Amino acid sequence: MADLKLGVLISGRGSNLQALIDACAAADFPAEISLVISNVADVQGLERAREAGIQTLVIDHNEFTSRVSFEEAITSALETHEIRLICLAGFMRLLTRSFVERWRDQIINIHPSLLPAFKGLHTHERVLNAGVRITGCTVHFVRSEMDEGPIIAQAAVPVGDGDTPDSLAERVLHIEHRIYPLAVRLIAEGKARVASEVVPYVVLQAPDATLVSPAD
Repeated sequence: MADLKLGVLISGRGSNLQALIDACAAADFPAEISLVISNVADVQGLERAREAGIQTLVIDHNEFTSRVSFEEAITSALETHEIRLICLAGFMRLLTRSFVERWRDQIINIHPSLLPAFKGLHTHERVLNAGVRITGCTVHFVRSEMDEGPIIAQAAVPVGDGDTPDSLAERVLHIEHRIYPLAVRLIAEGKARVASEVVPYVVLQAPDATLVSPAD
């Protein structure tokens, strides 16, 4: 079976892009990155892609008169490269309903919280201000509402008493790099598909531990 062709949309340093690049380098990984698109020129993520021999494209949203025309340019590029799954990896633009519906169930995103909790920006500051003891990250299919959509994978980490937004972000980012490639693999292997607006749960192994914070 042919590898699933990925298009990755970025706006910055591309650390989750790098996790996907590393995963795709494995001989048994069932997907390949065919195109990386950034709406910002000269970001680190573009350099990561070029170093991996992946074709890149800058589509600057400032050069378009509307969100629709900007997204039409993105769609044209994705279609030209026969992209079958779009991975948002730090792409800092809200997508219109028409774009999301055009690519329905073919766009995934990673968010640094256990959705549906803490949607939006400044996630780690809000987690700490709320006194939450366990947080994490979520990979989900994209819907037109911000940080909405059927959940594919989640991972959790404890929140420490001395955590800062930066230290918590670093801990969460570490597990983001684990579950984003996992979610792509599940989709590529046909194990993660939307049914009645949920992704039926796939048991990869029997649960053998419970995360408790503070530790007992």
